[in-house]
Amino acid sequence: MGFKCGIVGLPNVGKSTLFNALTKTAAAQAANYPFCTIEPNTGEVAVPDPRLRKISSVTGSKEVIPTRISFVDIAGLVRGASKGEGLGNQFLANIREVDAIVHVLRCFEDDDITHVEGRIDPVADAETVETELMLADLESLERRTAQTQKRATGKDKEAMTVLPMMEKALELLQNGKPVRLLLDGIAAEDLKILRGLNLLTSKPVLYVCNVAEGDAAEGNEHSRAVAAMAESQGAMSVVISAAIEAEVAQLPDAEAAEYLEAMGLEEPGLDRLIRAGYELLDLITFFTSGPKETRAWTVKKGAKAPQAAGVIHTDFERGFIRAQTIGYDDFVTLGGEVAAREAGKSRDEGKEYVVTDGDVMLFKFNT
Repeated sequence: MGFKCGIVGLPNVGKSTLFNALTKTAAAQAANYPFCTIEPNTGEVAVPDPRLRKISSVTGSKEVIPTRISFVDIAGLVRGASKGEGLGNQFLANIREVDAIVHVLRCFEDDDITHVEGRIDPVADAETVETELMLADLESLERRTAQTQKRATGKDKEAMTVLPMMEKALELLQNGKPVRLLLDGIAAEDLKILRGLNLLTSKPVLYVCNVAEGDAAEGNEHSRAVAAMAESQGAMSVVISAAIEAEVAQLPDAEAAEYLEAMGLEEPGLDRLIRAGYELLDLITFFTSGPKETRAWTVKKGAKAPQAAGVIHTDFERGFIRAQTIGYDDFVTLGGEVAAREAGKSRDEGKEYVVTDGDVMLFKFNT
């Protein structure tokens, strides 16, 4: 099950530096000129989760395997991208392929690194990118809505079902607002229709404030302005110094910890970014554990036990019988499966059970 976060933004804001740090590689060339990233680079990263080690210590697992999500480094956007300026067409096509947008904003001053529009204003940068995405959606949706209206007039059932949601999305875009504002409290049937439209501004957004090293712990006036903007949109934001993260990524664990402490940081900013990306995608984690391995698995919030079983193997979902389920706190506090069962904290859950974040699960199935 693949989940992708696309790293986007204007040129020279630190996207590729951040991507390199995330993947601990130099796969994306980080250079001081626009469009140095032409083909999107994709890297899988482990989702930091301290619960894994605690579970494995209870079961004595030989191996610990975290769950993972993917980050895609996408070429920088410029004003006019919706009309094909710069690498606009390619940029927009690449965004359509991801599940969520990680929008990197330049929140640092540096005369040696040029800004494509000659000023440091992350909120304006965010508006530039958002405007281009809305314009692209508007052009696409106006054309598709007109076609769907004709089919609906002819009593085409599919068109009649889809049209109301298309018209709601179109109205938002015409009023200069992103389609993701429709997501709050939307019915499951309408959400499916909206997802099927694959509109750029329907994707959830995380704003990443790339600050100078000295601002990594507390942020600055630019990052605070971004935080206020994000809050007004019901979005999330995190503060990171890509320069620090790139340095930390190259250090052994012990030296990295000392370096972070010296910078006044409790953990790498990337850990917060990855967890925020995980939350952005509406994902939760369940665990399997035994002497061989303790492993984290990913499902969407609201997934039922058979779907979770299917993440491990399609045969598990097909032949699902039940899932022995123990909450994380009970598993760790009581000391494992046997003790949890004796304390009445182990449950046999059926096909309708909705998985909870942190569940430790053992699936029973027919072969």
